[in-house]
Amino acid sequence: METVILTRQHIAKIVEEKGLDHFMDRMIARLGEAFRADGYGGITPAREGFLRGPADTAILEWMPHHRPGDSITIKTVGYTPSNPADFRLPTIIGSMTRYDDVTGRLLAVCDGILPTAVRTGAAAAVASRLLARPDSRVLGLVGAGAQAVTQAHALSRVFPLERILVHDIDPAHEQTFAERVEFLGLDVEVVPVAELEAAADIICTVTSVAVGAGPVLPGERLLPHAHVNAIGADLIGKFEVPLHVLKSAFVTTDHRGQALREGESQQLVESDLGPDLMALCADPALAAAHRDGLTVFDSTGFALEDHIAFDVLLELATDAGIGDYVRIEHLPEDALNPYAFA
Repeated sequence: METVILTRQHIAKIVEEKGLDHFMDRMIARLGEAFRADGYGGITPAREGFLRGPADTAILEWMPHHRPGDSITIKTVGYTPSNPADFRLPTIIGSMTRYDDVTGRLLAVCDGILPTAVRTGAAAAVASRLLARPDSRVLGLVGAGAQAVTQAHALSRVFPLERILVHDIDPAHEQTFAERVEFLGLDVEVVPVAELEAAADIICTVTSVAVGAGPVLPGERLLPHAHVNAIGADLIGKFEVPLHVLKSAFVTTDHRGQALREGESQQLVESDLGPDLMALCADPALAAAHRDGLTVFDSTGFALEDHIAFDVLLELATDAGIGDYVRIEHLPEDALNPYAFA
């Protein structure tokens, strides 16, 4: 029995052959389907992990999703905000594994960096399509790192965007952002955060702000109909959006328990929250009633999204005949004799 391995080169070839837009469109569509179907009956506990690195500024987490009778996906992810500056590595590095639910056998292994970035952008697109005005034309990005690229890409696929306003405390990130999203064909302008707030129909906060150092969005000049995708809060004590904005907005989460523990919603109590994203996908009228007011999507990223992203990659790999099939596990012909080497 063999395990499918999708290497960096395999995924690059898939994206090159299918195109970035096809990859993102498929991810948005499949996430929307999964949310409407309440995760297909799967079980997604909140992620767990431990602090690591200098002064406990980094974390290692594991994120499982269980589809009973079918499969289990587990993503292991390292969040290290010092990586880009110190090692020229992504802030988020991870890998994904899939297991057969009946036998426990390892079915597949692949990178978790690109799927995480793409599925996070796709989830924001699903939420924004429900809560933002359909004619939204100005996107504001607070933070101009890697995740800002896939946020801009995903939202450009579902809205008639004309301009992107970007703000980052790192001038180098601001200066290179336009080149990194040149493929979108949109005007990009670096602006102060107050100017961004005053003009953007949709705002995404995508920063590596330290625990206790937020918020990064003042929230004083937001348009009355603004929709905010709050992406960066993923640790206890870390948040990007001020409490007064959350209190005045309709707030939906991707994973309620996880968001209350370590998302923007840790500033709130459960009764402050509206229906979660899966409930809104199942009944879009619940979301449409809030489009003319301030709305927030508290996106902590959860393992159902990783499971769907893995599905998409495996489907595309199968279509293209891409992937290495290797025997990783020692599965002896005599299951009772571990020394029975074939």
